[in-house]
Amino acid sequence: MALSESELQSRLKAIKLLVLDVDGVLTDGRLMLGDEGREFRNFNVKDGFGIRALLLSGIRVAVISGRESEVVKRRCENLGIEDVYQKVLKKSEPFEKLLAKYEIDAGEACFMGDDVNDIALLKLVGLPACPADAVPEVLTVCGFRGFVSEWAGGRGAVREVAERILKAQGKWEGIIAEFS
Repeated sequence: MALSESELQSRLKAIKLLVLDVDGVLTDGRLMLGDEGREFRNFNVKDGFGIRALLLSGIRVAVISGRESEVVKRRCENLGIEDVYQKVLKKSEPFEKLLAKYEIDAGEACFMGDDVNDIALLKLVGLPACPADAVPEVLTVCGFRGFVSEWAGGRGAVREVAERILKAQGKWEGIIAEFS
């Protein structure tokens, strides 16, 4: 059975850390390679705004990715994400480091993933989340005990979860005022 709206709101209010996968979450999952081996990925500026809004409101944001990419490193630097773990096989290991570093409980964390290699970490956090176009196994985990975005990966899913967190915590209006 899926979470009730009141249980979802309760979990959103508790979030102190949002952890993100990259491919299929921060990007649309496409990987373009140029002739000289240059890598290109599509990021969404609305997702970027959501991340910046979380950081401005005191909510930590981290990235854990199975691949390694200079493009991802630069994008995270541009957004102000300090905790970036790349080329990670077991995503739970850097996650445990983040919990210790920031002295928070797994129940105060949200992880957004989209593929089967994300399921183990999705099951550890207080709020598992995924884009609308996640694989069926991930949709099942997030649909049962978490949040499924209406948006696809790289197309606003991160912005939606960020906005839901900030609204649940009463911080969204402050973010709007910050930019007005």
